[in-house]
Amino acid sequence: MKIFRGFKAILYKEFIVVLRDPFTLFFMFFPPLIEMIAFGYALDNDVKHMATVVLDQDRTAESRQLVDQFQNTQTFRVVGEVQSVTALSEAIRTGKAYVGLQIPPNFTKNLRAGHSAQVQVLINGSSSTIALSALNTSVSIGLRQSLLALFGETGRRILPVEIRPQILYNPDMRSPNFFVPGVIGVVLQIATTFATAMSLVRERERGTLEQLLVSPLSRWGLMLGKLTPYLCIGMMMACGLFAIMRWLFDVPIAGSVFALLVSSLVYIFALLSLGLLISTRAENQMQALQMTMIFIMPSVFFSGFIFPRETMPWIFYAVGSLLPTTYFIELMRAIILRGASLAEFWNHLLILTGMGFGLFALCALRFRQKIA
Repeated sequence: MKIFRGFKAILYKEFIVVLRDPFTLFFMFFPPLIEMIAFGYALDNDVKHMATVVLDQDRTAESRQLVDQFQNTQTFRVVGEVQSVTALSEAIRTGKAYVGLQIPPNFTKNLRAGHSAQVQVLINGSSSTIALSALNTSVSIGLRQSLLALFGETGRRILPVEIRPQILYNPDMRSPNFFVPGVIGVVLQIATTFATAMSLVRERERGTLEQLLVSPLSRWGLMLGKLTPYLCIGMMMACGLFAIMRWLFDVPIAGSVFALLVSSLVYIFALLSLGLLISTRAENQMQALQMTMIFIMPSVFFSGFIFPRETMPWIFYAVGSLLPTTYFIELMRAIILRGASLAEFWNHLLILTGMGFGLFALCALRFRQKIA
């Protein structure tokens, strides 16, 4: 087709350039591999073994039993005992402990008398995730103890109202099942966008861009030829990341592998087109790097990768709606965790496709090619 004139020649040239550039291949494969493994292990909401100090002013079997119950949850880990409230606060302030457990002198006396036996739990709120986990666990322990005491007094054996929740798609609440599909989207964006963002800039810095301008090439053929080798490498990278997700992090794939590959192909095409658009504007590799970084941080924070988009102010929710990563992460979680088909999320795939072709067309139109 005339509109893609010169595509095969550029494709052949670009494949040779890429395969002869070990630096580019290294940074397209090795950093994403490390990032995938690091993010997969680091992003974990399952907080366990929080350092805890105890101020036991009661010194009875009941108070020691309460401390054991805190430790048995695996959320708390007693690292020491203190002898005063001041020492308890100091241990938390200096970072020696995240939680302080204070059992008052009359704890057992009030408990046996049928009165309210109060226990003070001091929690370091400087980390919201740790604080929330400590708060929920400590309240659950207190509620369980209260129910057992009430059952003993009334003789009841069942709860008046019993809630039976059932968690679907991720019943064990494993953090890797939730985070790793999103990590794949972020890692692919970092690797692929950088690769094509440098392609035209590299031609300009090496002085070979002028040769392309006077060659019998169409702008569409040039752009597609530049993009296709990285599309192949990106798909290889995606397959490797899916394998790591399945076999290293033990995340089951409930949906179709074909749906995963189709979604990845459309997503990578959109990312590569974005990188090419950046390369048509950047004058050097430093500018290309800086312009690429503009899209990385919003994709991490506004795409729903870490924080739910529904809780964001409308302006940031709107920013997330403009990012390809937002739709890809939702597709990955739907296919991998919920076993959804592309037909059920066709709108996400359609938006990604529209973004890809729109960005690619904008690249070709912006490229200043002097061909009759």
